[in-house]
Amino acid sequence: MATDTGLHVITLPAELIQLEKALEFIRAIIASAACPMEIEQAIELVVEEIFVNIARYAYPETEPGEVRIGCKLDQMSKPSRLMIAFADRGKPYNPLEHPDPDITAPIEKRQIGGLGILMVKRIMDTVQYEYVHGWNRLVIMKSW
Repeated sequence: MATDTGLHVITLPAELIQLEKALEFIRAIIASAACPMEIEQAIELVVEEIFVNIARYAYPETEPGEVRIGCKLDQMSKPSRLMIAFADRGKPYNPLEHPDPDITAPIEKRQIGGLGILMVKRIMDTVQYEYVHGWNRLVIMKSW
């Protein structure tokens, strides 16, 4: 569904089985842009990482939740820019508060976790988080 501002929004159950629908939603929007294949694939990887983390960790197992994804493509700007916002009512969690893992440390000495958000931060141009009125909101942007 698109709004008059060009923002497309989909709400899905926060379940791993819904990942393909989330990816199809993003692919449909990117398809209208002259986005290089390697950037499109990187965006899909980031969307998968974020969606899976929300589905696995945002809500208690006994409480089904949902993920709202908003996407806006701006082709009028040069370079073109894609904004994707993920919102959920799960427990508050700011993935940007945690220090990046030391990827230079030997594998046996590395802490578990943190590689996914590090990948998101390295692939995307902008990554922002806020918790407002009971909603976690993670906004990512990529230009090409």
